[in-house]
Amino acid sequence: MTTSRMPTRSTGATAATVLLELPDDVTAPAIARAQVRAALAQLDVPAQLRDDVLLATSELVTNAFEHGDRPDRLELRLDHGELMVRVFDTSASIPQLKEPVAPSAARSRGLQLVRALSRRWGYDPAEGGKCVWAAFGLS
Repeated sequence: MTTSRMPTRSTGATAATVLLELPDDVTAPAIARAQVRAALAQLDVPAQLRDDVLLATSELVTNAFEHGDRPDRLELRLDHGELMVRVFDTSASIPQLKEPVAPSAARSRGLQLVRALSRRWGYDPAEGGKCVWAAFGLS
């Protein structure tokens, strides 16, 4: 895990970026959760937000593993009162937000959860694939 902190010009607050390399196997979601949990504590993210961020992280990494070619890396960016979770994978395929499913369904609700938990979410093309992200307000 790599963390960098730099002062921002406008507020004097500290911006931070945490970079995590992800394995390209089924351990990726668990490893991401453990490392993001530690990073959230280190970044002093409010406790009431941490579970939502961890669940969204798990869903994004799982989707990268199951629907992308493979997960590549995860970035956390804390800046201007917002935490951004970005998961990169090696597929250019566009993530599909599926219709809500029955509460008893075991699958196909990952992006619905991400959408419900985060302030906003989306995806961007990235070198070698794409980045799927979720943003969380800290206030």
